Amino acid sequence: MSRPVLLIAGGSRGIGAACARLAGERGYDVAVNYKTNANAAAGVVDAVKAAGGQAVAIAGDVAVEADIIRIFDEAAAALGPVTHFVHCAGIIGDASRLDEASAQTIRAVLDINTVGALLCLRESVRRLSTKNGGKGGAVVMLSSMAATIGGGGECVWYAAAKAGVDAMVVGASREVAKEGVRINAVSPGVIDTDIQPPGRVERLTPLLPMGRVGQADEVAEAVLFLLSDAASYINGANLRVSGAR
Repeated sequence: MSRPVLLIAGGSRGIGAACARLAGERGYDVAVNYKTNANAAAGVVDAVKAAGGQAVAIAGDVAVEADIIRIFDEAAAALGPVTHFVHCAGIIGDASRLDEASAQTIRAVLDINTVGALLCLRESVRRLSTKNGGKGGAVVMLSSMAATIGGGGECVWYAAAKAGVDAMVVGASREVAKEGVRINAVSPGVIDTDIQPPGRVERLTPLLPMGRVGQADEVAEAVLFLLSDAASYINGANLRVSGAR
């Protein structure tokens, strides 16, 4: 029996890398997309292979439509048809109030976190939907608790971008619910990865309900659950992994 094939956009570091490693342990072959850090992607590929899976690293900018299409094509060519997709790629931009933010910062965050995410979601539906000749599958989009909290004083544009992810998950899941595709979101709270600006984890930890930040592996467990058959009737949902924040 063939193994499921998982493509992870932004899979070389942080939550994406944790998802890739765990997927390898859970029986997936994994395509690890990265933008620039080839060494990090190679390390994740090695971890998946050590767990018994096949894996490949694929360079590409998931804010660019042509790159997105090529990444899906290369993943299928290397591992077989993509059956599962996770969107983990994202940036926050320099922290500030909204009235201090540059248009360049706002556009860069929206390009990858919202426009790029929507294009990736579109491409995954094109590949997975039975209406389009696919065999079905599951998609998880990484949102953020910032979409609920608002990002005031730090990153209102990032919160707005992730609110867009929340909306696309609801709408797209309803479009393809009868076409064999489940689409869900995971909204992490404060997670200790290198996306965090210096000092932010230490500053926020005493303010968090559980008195600690989350770890990438904890988010990965939620993602892999939503990808799995155990979540077969969960569709259009948004699972908060936020320690009650």
